Amino acid sequence: MTTGKPEPSTYPYDPLPSTPQQPQPQYYVVLPFYSSSGHRRRQRLFRRYLYSAITILLLSAALFLLWPSDPYLQVVNLRLDRFKVNTAPISLDIVLAVRIKVRNPDVYSLSYKSLNVSVDYRGERLGFVTSDYGKVKAFGTSYIDATLVLDGAGVVSQAVFLIEDLLRGEIPLTTVSEIRGGLGVVLFDLPIKAKLSCEVVMNIRNQTIERQDCCPA
Repeated sequence: MTTGKPEPSTYPYDPLPSTPQQPQPQYYVVLPFYSSSGHRRRQRLFRRYLYSAITILLLSAALFLLWPSDPYLQVVNLRLDRFKVNTAPISLDIVLAVRIKVRNPDVYSLSYKSLNVSVDYRGERLGFVTSDYGKVKAFGTSYIDATLVLDGAGVVSQAVFLIEDLLRGEIPLTTVSEIRGGLGVVLFDLPIKAKLSCEVVMNIRNQTIERQDCCPA
C-alpha cells in the first residue's frame, strides 16, 4: 500500500468575498429647458406691468391734487366787546368780534362771494353779519374780520332758560360761520361752500369767553 500527497482538485474555485457587494447608486442631474425667447417674453410682461402700475399711481396722484375740495375755516379770535341783558322787554345787546381763517387747499384760486356769521341762543337766531367779497390764492390763506352787533335781540321764547343762565353766570351761544364762493377751474367757476359751528360759553360777570368748541357743520 502506497501513500502520497492528495492530488489537487481540478474544479475552479473563487474565494467568497468578506462582505456582499452592493450596486453603486447612480445620480442624474436634470436641467430645466432654457429658452431665450421665453425669457425675453417674461421681461416684456414685467416691464408692461411695471409701466401700468406707475401710470396708475401718477394718475391717482394727479387726481388727488386736482380734485377740488372745500376750504377750511377756523375761528382764530373771538372777542366779546359788549354784553347786556335788558329786562323790559327781555332782550340781549351783544357786540361780538370774530376773526376767521380761510385756507384754500386746492391748486385753484378761491373767490368767495360772502362770509356770513350768525349767533344763536338755544336754537333761536339772534342775528347775523355778512362780510364783503374776497379772494384766496391757490394753497393760500386769508383772514376775515367781522363784527356782529345785536341791539335788543329778542329771546322771549327762551326767557326761562335765560333766567337760569343768568343765575348761573354763563350764557351758551352758538356761532355759525358760512362761506360761499367758487373755484376758478379752467374756464368756469366750481361752486363751493364751507360751514363752521362753534359752541361758545360767555361769562356774564366779567364779560369774557370762557371756552369755545368748534367743528365743521
